[in-house]
Amino acid sequence: MTGSGDPVDSDAPTDSGGSVRDLDPATTPNHPAPRPETRLVEGVLVVDDLDAFLADLEAIREETGAVVQAFDADRVVDAAHLRLATRLAARSIARGEAVARDPAVEILVYAAGRRQIDRALDLGVSPGERRAALVVADFGDVTGADGEDDDAHPPADLESAVASVEDLLSAGPEPTLGAFDEEAVRDYYGVTDRELDATVGDLPDVVRERVALLDVEK
Repeated sequence: MTGSGDPVDSDAPTDSGGSVRDLDPATTPNHPAPRPETRLVEGVLVVDDLDAFLADLEAIREETGAVVQAFDADRVVDAAHLRLATRLAARSIARGEAVARDPAVEILVYAAGRRQIDRALDLGVSPGERRAALVVADFGDVTGADGEDDDAHPPADLESAVASVEDLLSAGPEPTLGAFDEEAVRDYYGVTDRELDATVGDLPDVVRERVALLDVEK
């Protein structure tokens, strides 16, 4: 497991040519964003039945109030990628601009850098054994996160949620983020050699820009 409510800007890159810090609309003074406390759980999942696995995540949400989303770690460039997507999803929900009704799916949409939910779902886990990273977040302070307009929500029990998510891992928590599949990432995000050559930063910088630009382009 990595991190637990780190300062929001601690994971953002400081320079990538056109840096994510400059692009990130969650940091603009005119539009302050909710900053949900977020934990990342890393490890290997063995998913025999995808529907049953998703039902397990939903049961954790119902029991703890936490927003939980699972990702294929081979297509996630780093922890900052998921933290940026989580806080931009919270901002989108709070402003009534969410693409998805489910906050967990909205996080997935932002992490994927695209509004097409069906395509974004490819960034999640699928049946079989795979390296995974799971976002566990408290959206209790995010207006509209439960489908209601009022902004008074009980906080999530993140400790219990993290423990329950860790129980789903095949061998307990172990690092998975940072060792992504470059070919899979470039294919999924459509990153060309020409784009990389024109970027001051590296592939993770390009992906984080995709995430930030999804909000900027609304």
